[in-house]
Amino acid sequence: MLDTVRSIETPEGIELALQVAGPLPRFLAWLMDVLGRLVIYWILQVSAVYLGGFGSGLFLIVFFLLEWFYPVLFELYWHGQTPGKRLMGLRVVNDDGTPIRASASVIRNLVRFVDFLPFMYGFGIVSSMFHPDFKRLGDLSAATVVIYADKEDEANLPSGTAPQAPPWPLAPHEQKTIIDFAERRKQLTPQRANELAMSAGVLIAGLSAKEAQIESAVEPADLLQAYATWIVGEHH
Repeated sequence: MLDTVRSIETPEGIELALQVAGPLPRFLAWLMDVLGRLVIYWILQVSAVYLGGFGSGLFLIVFFLLEWFYPVLFELYWHGQTPGKRLMGLRVVNDDGTPIRASASVIRNLVRFVDFLPFMYGFGIVSSMFHPDFKRLGDLSAATVVIYADKEDEANLPSGTAPQAPPWPLAPHEQKTIIDFAERRKQLTPQRANELAMSAGVLIAGLSAKEAQIESAVEPADLLQAYATWIVGEHH
């Protein structure tokens, strides 16, 4: 293969092109995350000296939490990106291109211990070198893949829509779904866009499919796009 682009067809019939990240950018992202944690550990260790035994115990607890849950928390709340991945323009997604789920993130990061064997990610490097999508063992176990993030993801919404706050706080994966819909809307017919938007259910409460056909009514797709515009603005 001459490139690392993979095509995935969504349930809506839209073909997505995902560019899979190779071992080198993934290694650099991992190295940046390690350096970031080392800085935190150094600060904590210096502070722990003044706290005696309590400081040492606190340092060990924080060390454990950061090593095992640092990537999980960032992948879930930063749309599949740790600080290192964000700096390298990478992100983790499910094999079908959807945002990574909590269970998948936990699995891929727990298996990281096996990937690290026998030393310095030996198994992980070998696995990624022989897999067409450069997957380490953790990715194989969790059905995830690391891709290059579209740098225009959050600036690719159709213009001209006034932002509107959702009726209640939305989980990260719900926000991502709404943003994805707004980005892909231009690839859909107005009728198909409204049909898909109606699946949001209570988020567009008060709008019916019949009302969506009335020119003066707010269309479901427009309402979701307004939510997406607000979400993107809120995160910037």
